This record gives sequence, structure tokens and C-alpha cells, in this order.
Amino acid sequence: MELFHIGFIKFGIVDLIDVFLVSYIFYRLLLLMKGTRSAQIVAGLMLVGVVAFVSLWFQLQGVSWLFTNLATVGFIVLVVVFQPELRGALAQIGHSRFFRSVLHIQDSSMLDELLRGTERLSGLGWGGLIVLERDVGLRNIAETGKVIDSKVTAELLVTIFTPHSPLHDGAVIIRGESINAAACTLPLTIDTEYADLFGMRHKAAIGITEDSDAVAIVISEETRQVSLARGGRLYRNIPLDKLKENLTALLES
Repeated sequence: MELFHIGFIKFGIVDLIDVFLVSYIFYRLLLLMKGTRSAQIVAGLMLVGVVAFVSLWFQLQGVSWLFTNLATVGFIVLVVVFQPELRGALAQIGHSRFFRSVLHIQDSSMLDELLRGTERLSGLGWGGLIVLERDVGLRNIAETGKVIDSKVTAELLVTIFTPHSPLHDGAVIIRGESINAAACTLPLTIDTEYADLFGMRHKAAIGITEDSDAVAIVISEETRQVSLARGGRLYRNIPLDKLKENLTALLES
């Protein structure tokens, strides 16, 4: 199917898709290189390209010969120079939600760090409230707290929930493999069954799972028990191995 036809130029749906894909690839590559030394290298390569074009246009035989011979090894040089960016791009593709869902791959490193942090908080007797975002976005909840946007690590979780720290009073929102925000305010449950439940963290955990498909982990200061909230229900005193099984199943689904 052609979109338009001007003289010998034909432009159809396939060509439009082709242009879109090439543009998107270049866009993603530029995002990966933004703020790195590779951006300066790209600027240098663009200058080299301009010089090569000028040499061909004005038929500068010496310069054209030089660029023609350099082109034979240019691809290998580019792979070596941009190796970190290429590796990062391939890693992002492999860790994308689409490929993980198609290949049924669950990144265990985030869960391991989350469970390690939960175990540490429980051992110290420090309260914590961690919410894992699923299909329903929690942007409005994240905006009530402070943006973190950092990889999930046990050390960071323990630091956030250290008593009297600026961010300890509130919930942590985990989006994908990153801590999106901390010190977030959650809605409290209005279920009368939990009206006398001790602890605002537990009521908040239930409340957020009533309004979304998120999963919430609660660490109690008083009992050091770890509880899991999902679907508006609270499951108390869950062992860490069972907690990992539940979270793995929920996140994969």
C-alpha cells in the first residue's frame, strides 16, 4: 500500500515502518550516549563524515583514498569504541518487560536484594513498608514522596527505613527493578475487618492493594514479623522463602 507516489519515488507503509524503526534505534542510541564521553566521539565522527563527503564531492583523491581504506576497519573500530554502550543497549533489551514476559524470565537479583533488605529490617526491628508496582501505575502515589530512581539494593532499603531518617516515615515504591520513590503516602483501608488492626503501615499496605494490583510488604517494628498484602487482604508472619515464592509468582503473572 503506497502512501504517496512522486515521480520515481514511492513511499508506502513498509517504508514508513522502516523509517520509524531506524529513527527509534538512533534515538535510543543517543539516549544511551547522552552525558558520556561517547557523545563527544559521535560529534567527532560526524565531523569526519562531513570531511569525507566534501572530499568525495570535490574529488580529492588523496583524502578519498584514506577514507576508503579506513572504512574497511571502521566497523571494528566502532564496536571497540562503543563497546560499553552496545553492551548496555543489549542488556536493556534483554531486561525489557516484553522479552521477560515472552521468555518467562524473572530477574531474581531485584527480589534477592529486596528479600535481603526485608530480612535485615526484620532482624533490626525497624519498620518498613515496600510497595511493588505491577500493571496499574502508581505515579500519583509516588508524587506524594521523594523521587529516588535508584537500583534496588538491601543497603539502600535499610538506609531509607533507618529510624529518624528523613525518608523512613512512609512507603517505598518499587517500579520494575528500581526504587522509584520513598516517603510516599498511601491510602488507608476502610475495611471494617481491619479497623482494629494495630499499625498504620499494615492499614496502608492493605489500602494500596485495594485501589490497585500492587503488592505490599510490611515489616512490623513491634513483632518483627513480615506480612504481605495483595488484593485487599493481609497475610501475616510469612517466612522469607514463602515470601519469595509469592512475589515471584505475582510478578511473573
